Formats: sequence, structure tokens, C-alpha cells
Amino acid sequence: MSVTIETLTGDHILPVLPDLARLRIAVFREWPYLYDGDVAYEEKYLQFYVRSEGAAVIVARDGESVVGASTCLPMRDELDAIRAPFEARGLSADDFFYFGESVLLDAYRGQGLGVRFFEERERHALASSASNFATFCSVRRADDHPARPPGATTLHGFWAKRGFQPLPGVTCALDWKEPGQSGETSHKLDFFIKSLRGAPIPASLATQEHAV
Repeated sequence: MSVTIETLTGDHILPVLPDLARLRIAVFREWPYLYDGDVAYEEKYLQFYVRSEGAAVIVARDGESVVGASTCLPMRDELDAIRAPFEARGLSADDFFYFGESVLLDAYRGQGLGVRFFEERERHALASSASNFATFCSVRRADDHPARPPGATTLHGFWAKRGFQPLPGVTCALDWKEPGQSGETSHKLDFFIKSLRGAPIPASLATQEHAV
């Protein structure tokens, strides 16, 4: 199994949008996201990464087959809900680079590709922007959630090894439809952050007063 990694930007992202949509639907249907997506919506949503001048999609291929991908873009080009917790604290979105999804087929996990996704996104953020911080968010799930698989754990330890720390109280809410549901429901997500250039984490992100 020989997997190659490539960073795509701008119109070069267009040919892989169907593959990225397919991967998002398959992987995010699993725990913990439990996302019931469809291809038409996904391809429309993923246009974010084509339109954003600073965005990139990191693609993993086994031969000609796309088996994984990871996304990133300047936070100023992200959804209002993603920017809101930072802007509510008086921070400029330009100071943050947002790391979106990392999706990888099960057969290719545990081979270091997740680490490569983080490395390549950080390399792109440093080269293409003046942002001081990388950040992302992850869905919060109750310990007693009925869909939690036996022995399921979080990726907090993996993210910590990549240098990311949680931001207690810094949250956002996004709506999506879960398998078996008739409509969308709201989900709370927690943010994690890493300094890209050694700048200290803003003090306003260390408080819980303005949680959104």
C-alpha cells in the first residue's frame, strides 16, 4: 500500500470535490459526528475551499483512488458560527487559521496519515498567511450517549501531541441531521488551539465569560 500526499489550492481542488464529499458522508456518519449527509449539499458546501484564496485541501491517494483528505482555510472565510466565539471576544479572524475536517477510510488509519494531515496544514498556514494560531472544533458528546460504541475514546491525546490545547468555554453550535432523524438538530462543538509562531494564546480565550 503506497499512499501519496498532495496539497491542492484554488481551482485544483475542483476535481476532488466529489471524492471529498463521498469521504465526508462515509466517515462523518460514524461516531462521534453521526452526520447524515448527501452529495449535493456536500459539494455545494465544499465550494468554500475553492472560493477561499488561502484555503487548501490535503489529499491522500492510494494509486488513483482518493482515500483521505484534510482541509484548512483562513478563519475569515469560515461560517459565521465558527468565527463568532472569537469575534465576540474582540479578536480578529485574520489571526486564526481554521483546520476543518480530516477524513480517512478505515483501512488507512493508524499509518501516520493523520499526523501528515496536521503537518501539511500547518505548513500551508505558515506559508500562505500571517495567522498566529491554528484552531479547530470537535463535537461534544455525552458519556452516556446511546450511540457511543463500547470503548470509544476521544482524540484529545492525539491532538495534544500535535500541540493543540482545549479552550474551555469556547464553543459554537452547528445544526445537522443525524441518521434516523427527520430533521436537523443543534450540536455543541468545543475549540482547540495551537500557536503557530510562538505567540501566547489570547487572554480572552482563556476565560469562559463570552462562551457562544
